[in-house]
Amino acid sequence: VQLQASGGGLVQTGGSLRLSCMARGRASGRAVMGWFRQAPGKEREFVAGVHRSPNNRRYADSTKGRFTISRDTTKNTIYLQMDNLRPEDTAVYYCAATSDRILTAPIPDTSGAYSYWGQGTLVTVSS
Repeated sequence: VQLQASGGGLVQTGGSLRLSCMARGRASGRAVMGWFRQAPGKEREFVAGVHRSPNNRRYADSTKGRFTISRDTTKNTIYLQMDNLRPEDTAVYYCAATSDRILTAPIPDTSGAYSYWGQGTLVTVSS
């Protein structure tokens, strides 16, 4: 497994969770890593992305101000701190990485731009 995600679980509305994703092998060292999510019956959607540069991040409008993505390049790991969770955040969260090692465009928010995918971790927010 080249992207190993963890940290999902069950939380009440307003609660917090922190997801982690470690990159191994060919998935490590990529320019951009990010999180997507897919709720039952819905398409996979972008949540947040982060470049190797510390402050180059991008968020979906639905998560901006509540979620924080960060990256530890020494550990080949990204994190997603999710605060003030809502029932509509319930989904399987997938970690992803681009194939490029150098970013030449804005952080992509489409799944097709990412070549490496983790197995997914379930986040359930109860009302």
